Amino acid sequence: MNEELIEQYARGGEKLRLAVRGLSSEELKEFPVPGTWSIQQIIIHLMDSELISADRMKRIIAEDNPTLIGYDETKFSKNLHYHDQSAADAITILDLNRKLFAQVLRRLPAETFNRTGMHSERGKISLGEYLQSVVNHLEHHLKFVYEKREKLGKMSW
Repeated sequence: MNEELIEQYARGGEKLRLAVRGLSSEELKEFPVPGTWSIQQIIIHLMDSELISADRMKRIIAEDNPTLIGYDETKFSKNLHYHDQSAADAITILDLNRKLFAQVLRRLPAETFNRTGMHSERGKISLGEYLQSVVNHLEHHLKFVYEKREKLGKMSW
């Protein structure tokens, strides 16, 4: 497995923390791009997604061809009070979860990254492919965070 991919995964929490550094609670909850999520919603979404993804990767490692159930991120955002949760705590949870699980990933034999699970929406996916998608998911949303910062007049570091 690509060791750099595991390190990118492990550093994800730090990247997210840096992306929102200096923003107030009010700024996190603003909607500088109408019709899209606030930065707060993105942060909580990423934390929720992180915990679900870690569970799925653990299942692929530990079980034979597990079923990986999809979820509706829009309903999560709408019904799980994303604006009432702590963005700082969510970033800490994401960061610690990635750092802890990266310790597992680093110890796996290369062939483990070929193990697969069956995603209810995406079909068959290997651990390696899933890990890449988790890294990509954070990068995808960081682009939106930086765009929103710019719209708020809060240039990034």
